[in-house]
Amino acid sequence: MKQHRPVPENFCIKSATVSKTPTGKYFVSVLFEYGEVIQPVKVENVVGLDFSMKELFVSSDGVTAAYPRYYHQSMEQLQKEQRRLSKCRIGSNNRNKQRIKVARLYEKVSYQRKDFLHKLSRQIINVYDAVCIEDLNMQGMSQSLNFGKSVHDNGWGIFTSLLGYKLSEQGKKLIKIDKWYPSSKTCSCCGKVKEELSLSERTYRCECGFVCDRDVNAARNIKKQGILVLA
Repeated sequence: MKQHRPVPENFCIKSATVSKTPTGKYFVSVLFEYGEVIQPVKVENVVGLDFSMKELFVSSDGVTAAYPRYYHQSMEQLQKEQRRLSKCRIGSNNRNKQRIKVARLYEKVSYQRKDFLHKLSRQIINVYDAVCIEDLNMQGMSQSLNFGKSVHDNGWGIFTSLLGYKLSEQGKKLIKIDKWYPSSKTCSCCGKVKEELSLSERTYRCECGFVCDRDVNAARNIKKQGILVLA
């Protein structure tokens, strides 16, 4: 057995779950219960994150996540191996070997994505006391906008979950604003809301003269709305 970390003596074991991956690896997830008093942190540094299909997110400071898009990088090789799998006879040893080969490729992409998101979420919570995001329905977006592969590749849902528990462990806050809040249509300078804004418009232009990148403008509005929720 490879034990990932030592278990403190005051931890009480509640349950253990055994799972097997498609590549034949076994894992045991152990659930512990422990008592700890977490002191809330005074909120001083706040950031707003706007979901981006290409970059994962754009922050209110104008910083992008620069997500490598691991699934798209491996798509050509995955398609090649899946074609080979489809030609193998069902029930044969060659088909089972090829199935494991395809599963390993998917597993590698999953590990790369989780590693990137863990490191990125840690960098963010080390800097900010509160993170503001939109409460998005990622499953609905992937189905209604036909962006299934892109949404799955980004792992926004996993990223927000990682942010949530890591922030709470340090007494910090994850603020989710209403998904119907018009963050993209609202001017972050004067507050005026546009009636229409197409997805092709990547630069936000307001009648007050304010010009800004569309995603940065939305992230700033998310930050402002999050600060109101905190107040």
